[in-house]
Amino acid sequence: MTLLLYAATILIWGSTWYAIKFQLNGTAEEVSVGIRFIIAAVVLFAFAAARGKSVRIARPDWLMVALQGSLLFCLNYLFVYPGTNYIPSGLMAVLFTLLVPANLVNEKLFLKMSIDPRVALAGGLGMLGVALMLWPELSHTDLSSDSAKGIALGLAAVYFASLGNVAATINTRRRLSVTAVNAWGMLLGGSLSLAFAAVMGRPMTVQFDAAYGWTMLYLSVFGSAAAFTFYVMLIERIGSARAAYSSVLLPVVALLLSTVFEGFVWTVAAMAGLALTLIGNVLALGAKQQNTTKPPPTVPLTVAKPS
Repeated sequence: MTLLLYAATILIWGSTWYAIKFQLNGTAEEVSVGIRFIIAAVVLFAFAAARGKSVRIARPDWLMVALQGSLLFCLNYLFVYPGTNYIPSGLMAVLFTLLVPANLVNEKLFLKMSIDPRVALAGGLGMLGVALMLWPELSHTDLSSDSAKGIALGLAAVYFASLGNVAATINTRRRLSVTAVNAWGMLLGGSLSLAFAAVMGRPMTVQFDAAYGWTMLYLSVFGSAAAFTFYVMLIERIGSARAAYSSVLLPVVALLLSTVFEGFVWTVAAMAGLALTLIGNVLALGAKQQNTTKPPPTVPLTVAKPS
């Protein structure tokens, strides 16, 4: 079951990076993100209703559910979408391999979890692989270039996604329903994104065309409702650091799509970098599983106030 969840997450998310390109048609990014996650929330609420499952969240759990929603389903993507304007979608996917070391550090800081040496080594190989795959882009980049902007936005997105993973880990430790948490989190995240758009004076209109409509449907139903459910289930089963290593295989799918549709050129360095990330993936999945579902005596509320 774990391998099926892992494979499904990789295949879906690996293709969503390219689909995001079709959302950048002049519609404000905040509006597209908001619509995407509100639709995804509706799908999850309907799924829960069809199965007769409760989506009730107890009052003490709302803070962490709201935190997960604002980080994973809002702030994360408010950096991903504009960043994809500046760099190929495959390279944005490559940046997200840094989610592994980011999760290791945040698990240690916020959850007091020990760092597994094999996952740490895997993260190091992933970072080196990222550097090699990004090298053609980095070697022609200066701090004022569009590429630098895209990379900076991508790194910010990774940071917020990692904090969202911490919140998701706490919610799985509390044994909350994955469907309920994601449904409410996506509704809150999508609404917050639309609120940001309104406050920033962004146009609330949608520049609708066929490509925008089909990719919005794909991103909402598969890239959000389904994939995030699979991913949080992975966190529950194998921990956030190991689950995050699914992000290391996303470039395999994303860069193949980028090669066909965006003209990404494979260099020897890029192929070596991809090989390193794949080796790291094997190490990460072979690492010993930590108990992430055992409820801690006290949940560290400091996670709600990241510095």
